[in-house]
Amino acid sequence: MKLARLSGAAVCMLIAMVSIANAEPATFRIDPNHSQVGFGIRHFFSRVSGRFNKFSGSIVYDDKNVTGSSVEISIQTASIFTNNERRDGDLRSANFFLADSFPAITFKSTKVTPGEGGRFKVEGDLAMHGVTKPVTLDVAFLGMGAVGAMGTRAGFEASAALDRKEYGIVWNQVLDQGGTMLGDEVQVNIDIEAVQMDGQGHGAAPMKK
Repeated sequence: MKLARLSGAAVCMLIAMVSIANAEPATFRIDPNHSQVGFGIRHFFSRVSGRFNKFSGSIVYDDKNVTGSSVEISIQTASIFTNNERRDGDLRSANFFLADSFPAITFKSTKVTPGEGGRFKVEGDLAMHGVTKPVTLDVAFLGMGAVGAMGTRAGFEASAALDRKEYGIVWNQVLDQGGTMLGDEVQVNIDIEAVQMDGQGHGAAPMKK
């Protein structure tokens, strides 16, 4: 009878340990092959969009306590792509990002505030062009689940509006009829697919597109 009681206690302890483990936040690695860091800005009377092709980052997501979540991302400035080689070269130059001197744009969260319907605000510090300023991202959690050999994956969408002048990116050209060639506001749109990392800091290898 004592053995049965001890066995029962051991089972309860094991269940409790598993429950605690499952309640811990999950760490995800951003999969760059299935994610995109994009932006748009007014050009004359329409909008031009682009993206950065090289970036990396990690997300700690706690679905039981979203306020305990966090994110870090680093974007290689020289990887900017707008489907126009001449324009991309200009964007890397001293007129805009000065990529040789400021090779990375980084964001590190400082606070996560939950909202409704899987949405939340992520506040953090954005460093770009030698300037660091607080930024708030509007984020949507799209879902999470195991997908076979690709591991456990999670999806997120994030957006923010930035004033490029606040980061010292001020180049513009005045039009003959008034107004300017470029807008000051840049709309940032980020689509993230991330893979959960194991206890050794490894995640499933991303599939090639």
